[in-house]
Formats: sequence, structure tokens, C-alpha cells
Amino acid sequence: MALRCDLIIRDATIFDGTGAPRRVGDVGVTGDRITGVGDLGGASADREVIATGRAIAPGFIDAHTHDDRAVLCGPSCMLCKISQGVTTVVVGNCGVSLAPMRHTQKRPPAPLDLLGDEQWWTYDSFGDYAHALKTKGSEVNTYALVGHQTMRVEAMDGDVHRVATDKEIQRMHGRLKQSLLEGASGFSTGLFYPLNKAATTAEVIAVGEALRTTDGLYTSHMRDEADHVLASIEETLAIGKRIGVPVHISHHKCSMPENYGRSVQTLALIGAAATMQEVAFDMYPYPAGSTVLMPERMRPDMRTVVTWSVPHPEMAGRDLSEIARGWNTDLKMAAERLLPAGCVMFQMDEEDVRRIMRHPLSVIGSDGLPHDEKPHPRLWGTFPRVLGLYSRQLGLFDLETAVHKMTGRSAAIFGMTDRGVIREGAYADLVLFDPATVIDNATFEDPVQMSLGIEQVWANGVSTFAKGRETGEKPGRLVTRNR
Repeated sequence: MALRCDLIIRDATIFDGTGAPRRVGDVGVTGDRITGVGDLGGASADREVIATGRAIAPGFIDAHTHDDRAVLCGPSCMLCKISQGVTTVVVGNCGVSLAPMRHTQKRPPAPLDLLGDEQWWTYDSFGDYAHALKTKGSEVNTYALVGHQTMRVEAMDGDVHRVATDKEIQRMHGRLKQSLLEGASGFSTGLFYPLNKAATTAEVIAVGEALRTTDGLYTSHMRDEADHVLASIEETLAIGKRIGVPVHISHHKCSMPENYGRSVQTLALIGAAATMQEVAFDMYPYPAGSTVLMPERMRPDMRTVVTWSVPHPEMAGRDLSEIARGWNTDLKMAAERLLPAGCVMFQMDEEDVRRIMRHPLSVIGSDGLPHDEKPHPRLWGTFPRVLGLYSRQLGLFDLETAVHKMTGRSAAIFGMTDRGVIREGAYADLVLFDPATVIDNATFEDPVQMSLGIEQVWANGVSTFAKGRETGEKPGRLVTRNR
């Protein structure tokens, strides 16, 4: 009996997400699964897409996001991702997660406010957040981590600039354990930030012990990505080894001019550790980062651009140095006047970016901040930038490798069953793109721009993006680790 599908994408160049060589063939979809790959000339479908000369790949997995709120906001919030071919996002990174914490009386402290003001902090349990995802729906699949910073603010009643007591650690441990039972997949820290900085390695281990019996993942925005980056890597590895879980280093980089070139050392350290424990890292394809504005970290040799400011919204998009001159003050004082605020910081070396991206342990994550007034262009351009600039134009690696770093490898690291690959039985998360034209359009000057070359996107077999616009469908699901 001939195969009957809901959808067949015909005559496409197939990049299956495993890193295997591309091949020309058809992909058949029935319901939310791929039901045929190869020559489907004898099969029929309700809908067919002729994809001659174009590429079909697994939907891209954004390995590092702050989309906790955005996935609940509808198409206007997620167009930045689906227009890049993204079908799954990893939320709750850097110790910042929207659950479990109810914080409705005042604006949460930075960097929790990257996810929104008090009106958004209403999820007293991860189960409540998971229920909201299910009832509201989303354009993308969501894989969620639980943030240490979030739990510290709740358990310590905001008094976070100290070591937690045994009772507070027990509270966080219990919250993490319950969240994992309710569908969270791991534990993230943001030891770089003031809310998390006072936490000792022992505290992190004690809270993270909840991962041991639930096959969870430990991820970290490390304590230092600059002068003490090697010590921070060693601390991160030690935490994972002590708990007995896989380790994932967030947005690996070597910050500040005095550390340019040190990726040779950091990658050697991580590579050696990978022979003894599970470790990987994500990165974004830009030499600038973005986070909340922290006056004490401002330096005259580091260009800083304001992305948003509560008291001075008119300053979004302007250089901090220009603002300081206009106010006849120094960088630190200007930054203090802008708070609460966010920024883009040009703190990395392009050669380090390329070396880290090329490393076999790396995967791609945007680290985009969807609620910034003038966001870093990585929010809109990360994945087409890797495909178009770094693979096609610069030849940093072939397209098979680029796709693998965005799909199959990410799915394996995060334990996403049946995702990130094109094969029979896998979920039908797919992106159709033109390999000859795909490229990012977003720039630091004009960051809110859709990329070129992404033609159609499907999540769980349902089209979410086509003909340059969102379809309005919300087929996304909560994805859990190895379940």
C-alpha cells in the first residue's frame, strides 16, 4: 500500500542534523512525526512543497535563550526566532527563570528584570508555568531550566548578598527537586551576577544535588569569563563531577582585551575534561555580549551601548560614552543614572569567537534578550549568520557541521528525544531554507530585522512561519530531558 502523508517536501537537499553528508530526497510528515525520508515518488500527500535547490534541515534548537516570558506572549514575541528557523528554545539560563517564584509587589532585582516587571512573576511553581505553556500555546517547543538566582531571591527574601543558610539551601533544593518532577530539565546558575555571586561552590552543589536522581543537567553562566576564566571553568566542572551530572557552560567567551586569545587555553582545558566527564558549551556568533547595565563594570576601553533604560528610555541605542559626555559625567555615574537598564558590550575578540565556534564541543545559542528596546542583533540573526557568514562566506566549517551544531548535537546534549534529526519517527520540527542566500540582516545599529533565506518552518508538523510571516499557529510543547 502506498504511503499517504499529510505533507511531503519533495526534491530537497537534506541536511539530517547528524553531520552526515547532504543528499537529495523527499521528507514525508504525518501528524507530528516524520514518516518517510528518501525517494517518496510512490507516496502521496494532502500538501506538497517542491523544494528543488533548497535545503531542508531539522528545526534549529536555540541552546541558550531568555525566552521564558516570550514563549507566552504570542507571535509578536517569537517572530524573532521562528523567522530564523528556530523550533525549540532552551529557557531559564544564567540562573534566571520565571518559575518558581511569585514576586508581584515590586520590580524584581536585576538581572531577573530581563524577563519583565512584577506583572510577569506570578508562577509560584514550575507546574504553574508548565500549565501556562500548555494552555496559552507557543510557536516553539520549550525546554526549561530552573534558575539559582530566582530561587535565591525567593528563599532568602531578597537578602542575597551573602552565603545562604542551611535552611535556605534546603528550601532551594526542594524547589528544584519539585520543579524537575513537574517538567523542568535542569539547573542553571549565574555566578557572575550580584544575586548569585555570594553563593559558594558548596551551596551550588547542595542545591544541585536534586539533579542526581532526575537525570538533570547543570548549566552555568560562570563566575568569571575574564581574568579568572580558567578557574571558573574548573569550578563548573567540579560542580558537575561532584553531583554526577552533565555540565554545560553558557555562552563561552574570553572577555576583555587583556584576555583576547585565551580561548586556546580554555578550549584545551574543556577538551581534556571532556575525556573524563560530560561537558559541552554554547556560544553566539558575535564579538559583543548583552546583559543588564552594571555601573561598576564599565571601562573606557570597552564600547557600551544602552539597550533600554527605565528612567531614560530615549537613550536606547546610544553609546554610554556619548551619554556621559552629554551629562558631563563619567561612565560609572552615567550608568547609575540610567538604572534599571541594559546594554551591549563589545568585549570579545573575533578570532576567539571563531575558534570557539569551530570547536567540536560547541553548539549555537542566541542569548537574545527579547524584551530589550534596542536588542543585540543576535536576537534576530544568530542562526542565519552562522549558516551564511561563517559557513558559506568564511568557510569556517561546512554546512553539514553548521546544521549539526544547531540541531542534532544540541538535542543530544540536552537529552531531547526524537528531535534535532531528520529520520523516520522523529518529530517533524523542520526548516526549509535557501543555502545560497541565507544570511542575517540584523545589525547593531538596526537590530530588529528578519534574516534572508528562511522560507518555511514547521514545529511538530505544523507550519509556524511561511512567506515571510508567522502563521499564527501554536504547536509548541514543553520538551523534557530524556522523557
